[in-house]
Amino acid sequence: MGKDTIVIREIELKDNPKIAKAVRSVLIEMGVPKVGTAYEDVSLDCMTETYSNSKTKYFVLAQGQEILGGAGISPLDNYEGNVCELQKMYFLPEARGKGFGIKMMTICLDFAKSAGYEHCYLETMPYMNDARKLYQKVGFEFIDKPMGNTGHYSCTVWMLKKL
Repeated sequence: MGKDTIVIREIELKDNPKIAKAVRSVLIEMGVPKVGTAYEDVSLDCMTETYSNSKTKYFVLAQGQEILGGAGISPLDNYEGNVCELQKMYFLPEARGKGFGIKMMTICLDFAKSAGYEHCYLETMPYMNDARKLYQKVGFEFIDKPMGNTGHYSCTVWMLKKL
């Protein structure tokens, strides 16, 4: 897989079933519970529509017609304040360890800043060590409790970054 043939771009309608399959595949691979996580999110099957307003955006990692992963920014659910959430950042195994995580985070956080958010929040699993290291590398810090109410009660690690 040539790095030069992989691009990060905004999601398109044709990508919906492909990104849903990729995200669910990674969640199964990682042993993530199917309840209380992104696995059961209704929005996972209609990502283009979910991320279609000026304060939301979802990006995919694409190689030709294949979708290798993605990540998005959306307002933090059930929270009063100018905080967004980094959502559904998952890459298939063949896209990991090639620097795309940092590139994706940069694109997402740049969008969040341009959309006027002050902080970015995320939730993850305690055993997703590589993901946590990546988040820390771009400036996320651990916090003691969840913010808002995303419905992802199985995610027990919470992080926040000032934008």
